[in-house]
Amino acid sequence: MKKIEAIIKPFKLEEVKLGLNEIGLEGMTVTEVKGLGRQRGHKEFYQGSEYMANFLPKVKVEIVVPDDKVDLVIAVILDSARTGKIGDGKIFVLDVEQVLRIRTREVGVKAV
Repeated sequence: MKKIEAIIKPFKLEEVKLGLNEIGLEGMTVTEVKGLGRQRGHKEFYQGSEYMANFLPKVKVEIVVPDDKVDLVIAVILDSARTGKIGDGKIFVLDVEQVLRIRTREVGVKAV
């Protein structure tokens, strides 16, 4: 199994969610995060003073999938999260050793 973590622009979340639902994936964890990368932030004003907002709002989507679904999930995220502009985000793929469902004690792919 693999854990896919995608850091995306917040306004793309609904499109990513719909794309994942279309391929049969419903379970995901979504966290509001802030990030700093090549996008380098932007200037904002607060009470008449200008300041640099270096950390920009992003959304992290986490999904655990069987190995045979990894490429499909990545393709859906790439297609639905991309704007073609700097700051579109990143996708990380990590190995998952074990998954357990607390309520039923199911283990492995059945627990996902």
